[in-house]
Amino acid sequence: MKELTHLDSQGQARMVDVSAKANTFREAVARGSITMTQETLKRIQDQAVPKGDVFAVARIAGILAAKEVPHLIPLCHPLLVSAVEVSFFPQMDHSRVEIESRVKTVGKTGAEMEALVAVSVAALTIYDMCKALDRGMTIGEIRVVSKKGGKSGGLYP
Repeated sequence: MKELTHLDSQGQARMVDVSAKANTFREAVARGSITMTQETLKRIQDQAVPKGDVFAVARIAGILAAKEVPHLIPLCHPLLVSAVEVSFFPQMDHSRVEIESRVKTVGKTGAEMEALVAVSVAALTIYDMCKALDRGMTIGEIRVVSKKGGKSGGLYP
């Protein structure tokens, strides 16, 4: 198989041709976090944020975002996404929420970008819904933690 590159012979950006690859099951898991004051986290958990149920809205936003990746990232292939899960793990002792997304598909390319975008948009939605309460929130540590399928499936550092 020819070497995969994002540059054509003139050095111009291009979408990688995956037409010769087989369709296989693929899954990607990404994680990130948003740090905030303990009072903000308590209000989220108590569903006492003026804009409503923060986790419910952020979950829907993350799922929607995963399905829109090729419209946001220019060289990403459109995927037929089979499933998107977005989960939240509040950690009062660290004053943060851990966010995890799991994206599944059957296709020729992985779902890492979809998982990363789901986590990112879920975190941004939490920020948006709580910014009137806490302007010091910090989003970070967004990364792929595992993937299945394709040649390089496995755990990430």
